[in-house]
Amino acid sequence: MRYKLVDLEPFRPEETQQKIDETHGLHPDDRYLKPGRIPHIWCPGCGLGIVLSAFIKGLDSAEIPIDNCAVVSGIGCTGRVAGYLNMDTYHTTHGRAIPFATGLKLAKPEMEVVVFSGDGDLFAIGGNHMIHAARRNMDLTVICVNNFNYGMTGGQAGPTTHPGAKTVTTPYGNCEYPFNLTHLAYASGAVYVARWTSFHARYLIESVQKCFSKKGFKFIEVLTPCPTGYGRPNRLGSGLDQMKEYRENSVIRNHINPMDADSELRGPIVVGEFVDEDKPTFLDRYREEVLSKVP
Repeated sequence: MRYKLVDLEPFRPEETQQKIDETHGLHPDDRYLKPGRIPHIWCPGCGLGIVLSAFIKGLDSAEIPIDNCAVVSGIGCTGRVAGYLNMDTYHTTHGRAIPFATGLKLAKPEMEVVVFSGDGDLFAIGGNHMIHAARRNMDLTVICVNNFNYGMTGGQAGPTTHPGAKTVTTPYGNCEYPFNLTHLAYASGAVYVARWTSFHARYLIESVQKCFSKKGFKFIEVLTPCPTGYGRPNRLGSGLDQMKEYRENSVIRNHINPMDADSELRGPIVVGEFVDEDKPTFLDRYREEVLSKVP
């Protein structure tokens, strides 16, 4: 077999920068996005683009200055969010987004700190950090994009995978019980708990905006399609098919005990703003109980 040599066009950084400059400014959210990073790399039908857009619009609606907000992500498809935002962002090690965010919040209490990561990163390897940050009532906003599997690494089963679902690690069906993330967050001490889907973008924007006006540990779960890693082996159709499922089978039930929001999604998909209460944050109590007693 003979191979034909192909002359490759030399890389010219100045031409690449010119193309970035020409396209930057065309996207309505460009001031929040790093130049040259759009279009994103997520699969067609994935809900992550919608969630990122909703977060930006919630940030904008709350009139939070870009310089006063930091976003911390872990590893996974959702973890790539940090690379698209044109603000202080940290793409941390797997499962460690919340400890990084906690340190940042303690060092700069005036800054809004958001953890933006996936169900596997936050509730599997990072699960212990999640429950203790909620227990302490750290002043953080946690947005968890739940696509029911480890999408980036090939579609393995995770802590939210539905019973009976097929993944590369459960080819005959998953036999484990999943977490109800909203119930776990509330039971651990979160002061604000909501669940939406990527179809409920306007409600999600309102929840993000509200989180910026509250102090304490806020948690938002967003159910999104993963048509490649999860939808394909379970024959759920395209991302659009799954969005249609969210539209037709979701029921909004605000102010209920999250325990009553079925985590297995066997019936109607229960979404809504479940918990909204107030209590002193970790820093409030630290200043009152510790610093006030230091001689």
